[in-house]
Amino acid sequence: MTRILFVCHGNICRSPMAEFVMKDLVKKAGLESEFVIASAATSTEEIGNRVHHGTRGKLHQMGIPCGDHRARQICRADYDRYDYLIGMDSMNIRNMLRMTEGEMLENGGKIVKLLSFTDCPRDVADPWYTGDFRKTYEDICEGLSGFLQYLGYE
Repeated sequence: MTRILFVCHGNICRSPMAEFVMKDLVKKAGLESEFVIASAATSTEEIGNRVHHGTRGKLHQMGIPCGDHRARQICRADYDRYDYLIGMDSMNIRNMLRMTEGEMLENGGKIVKLLSFTDCPRDVADPWYTGDFRKTYEDICEGLSGFLQYLGYE
C-alpha cells in the first residue's frame, strides 16, 4: 500500500486537484486498493472550506469528481502516516519540513516537490494568483506521470 499526501498552501486549489487526479488515474488503472491518497494545507486560512470553484470546474470538465472535500492542515503525524508528502511549490516544501520535522526524499525522507519527478523541476502554477486552472492541471498531470514512473507504474 502506497500512502500519498499532496500539500499546498490552502488545500483548496492545487493539492486537492492533485489528490483527485491521482485517485482518478489509479481507479482507471485498477489500482485503487494499492493506494491511500489525500491532501492537506500548510496554512490554516482555508480550513473547512470546500474545493475552490476553479479547481472544481476544471475537474468537472475532465470528468473527475472531487466530492465534498474540506481543507485541512498538515500535522506532524502525517509524516509517519504517509509514504510520500508531495508539495506543490518551494514554499510548501519549506513549511512541510518545518511542520513535520521531516526530511526530503533525496535525503532518505518522504517530502518531495511534485514537479521534481519531471525533466523540468519547478513549482506547480498557483491558480489562486494566476486564475489559470488549465495550466495548473497540466503541471499536475505532468508531475503525476513522472511520479507514477518513479513508482514503476507507467
